[in-house]
Amino acid sequence: MKRLFPLLALAALVSTLAACGGGGGGSSNTTTTGAASVPSPIVYCVDTTYPPMESIVNGKAAGADIDIANAVAKQLGSTAKIQTTGFDVIIPALLHKKCNAIISSMTITPERAKSVHFAPYIDVGAFLMVKKGNPDHITDLASLSGKSAAVESSTTELAALQAENKVLSKQGKPQITIKSYPADTAAAQAIISGHVSAYFADAPPVLYYIRKTNGEFQTAGSQIETAPEGIATRPGDPLGAQINNAVQALYLNGKMKTILAKWQASQFALKNK
Repeated sequence: MKRLFPLLALAALVSTLAACGGGGGGSSNTTTTGAASVPSPIVYCVDTTYPPMESIVNGKAAGADIDIANAVAKQLGSTAKIQTTGFDVIIPALLHKKCNAIISSMTITPERAKSVHFAPYIDVGAFLMVKKGNPDHITDLASLSGKSAAVESSTTELAALQAENKVLSKQGKPQITIKSYPADTAAAQAIISGHVSAYFADAPPVLYYIRKTNGEFQTAGSQIETAPEGIATRPGDPLGAQINNAVQALYLNGKMKTILAKWQASQFALKNK
């Protein structure tokens, strides 16, 4: 989750180190695809509070990322297991081998790329969501000066709001009152309940909530800079290259675009795929 910083050039495909991902406490079996084994199942850490990409529906994980996780696993001759994990601890969970990979609307940033390997799979921007009619006349982050915004913790949206506050402080202008929540569903509920002036998140959940509330809310201003989101694996894990190859195959055989269309997310497909 998510968004605004410039991208680090993606590293070349992962070198072939011996260890396979040890998600699920190292108890996974493996299947063999080419030169390296694939965990079976592939355990994905997912913050399931981000519809329509990932959320809990009728007691089960559902969303575009969930379908993509399953499709990637199937492409690799394995299955997927979803492990709900808070976004603020999701990278440490991967690094401590609580899962094999992360699929959770995670924007690829230079800072994150220092810790994990990314396989890009969609391209997403961010929006500010406000009450219909935009009564506070919000157009961009700077226009939130003196107003309040809800955001999920540990996201690039939160970092962008904090960076904007530094700019406002230097300009001698009122700061943004930032209300961060451990779950994005709680951040969205804050604006739905009228507790903040704006909700700041990736385009998919913003557009989802606008649809679900029957037009009670709208976007404010233009979509903010788009960037690739990636499936994360541990550095040196052969699974990273395998997932990257699987994503490419899903674009080539049309399955990725079918999944995105199902969740009204076709506009987020990687370009030139």
